[in-house]
Amino acid sequence: MPDPGSIPPPHPSFREALAVWVRIGLLSFGGPTGQIALMHRELVERRRWISDRRFLHALNYCMLLPGPEAHQLAIYTGWLLHGTRGGLAAGILFVLPGALLLWGISLLYVGAGNHPLFSALFYGLKPAVIALVAVAVLRIAGRTLRGPFLWSVAASAFVAIALFHLPFPLILLTAGFAGWIGGKIAPGAFPAGGAHGSASPETDAGAYVIDDRSIPGTIRPMQTVRTAVGWSILWLAPVFLCLAMLGGDHLFTQLGAFFTKAALLTVGGAYAVLPYVAQQAVETHGWLSPAQMMDGLGLAETTPGPLILVLQFVGFLAGWNAPGAWNPWAAATLAAALTTWVTFLPG
Repeated sequence: MPDPGSIPPPHPSFREALAVWVRIGLLSFGGPTGQIALMHRELVERRRWISDRRFLHALNYCMLLPGPEAHQLAIYTGWLLHGTRGGLAAGILFVLPGALLLWGISLLYVGAGNHPLFSALFYGLKPAVIALVAVAVLRIAGRTLRGPFLWSVAASAFVAIALFHLPFPLILLTAGFAGWIGGKIAPGAFPAGGAHGSASPETDAGAYVIDDRSIPGTIRPMQTVRTAVGWSILWLAPVFLCLAMLGGDHLFTQLGAFFTKAALLTVGGAYAVLPYVAQQAVETHGWLSPAQMMDGLGLAETTPGPLILVLQFVGFLAGWNAPGAWNPWAAATLAAALTTWVTFLPG
């Protein structure tokens, strides 16, 4: 009798995948580490829709691209399973629950932010989020950091960003260069699988819907160019519309232009770009106060979705604090929507 694990599960229907992406979108607390661990548990361990090696292979590439790596990983795995509509569904559902929840909390923040019960709620959530992140870090580290060299690179990266506050892209490039040099000098120090990570035996044993042998359909170069141009136009259209209708000095135009640029700088995750955003939003533009910026980060940490959703809160407060001739509620909501659009659409 064949081992049940050696037989790949049936390919999930689009409706099945939608239910899983909704679940992931609602439960993706704890920043990118917790979100990636959640996707791994749901897609690799529990349902065997994608192999561990293929999952880590995709994750490594997503970490090199601008934008939230967990969001991009969701889009890519959704595309592997159901093509373009799968990627769109996964990307939207990964962000939408957190975006709607953060918008609702932002309304409460400006309307009843000083209420003791409101403050106590988020103080109570923070310890649970910290515990989730700690567990996720241990699981991912145990799976990917094999051997003293990889642990030393991870420790050096931590010291560089925590103590010396070096730019994350520089740390990422340095770590990649160190890995390349190490692979040339002592290839035996690296586990099989190289730069794409090594699959753990207990999770990569058996058959999967998507594995190393699953090759996506051929994509023509001109098709790629047309897709990139089309999505770029869609991404930038609201910014140019604000510029044409409201002028370059209007808050909406400034928000759109600034967060479009910020979206291209988020290589390595939200923490790489947050100091820059905080400096510009607080000190240069005066869109919100330092205390409000910290509150926004705390709210984003305790709601599902990518941590970079804090930019939505920044946009909301910018519209609320400087609505101009607009109703403050409408200005804040539109500013938050514009910020979210230009931040996540490039993914």
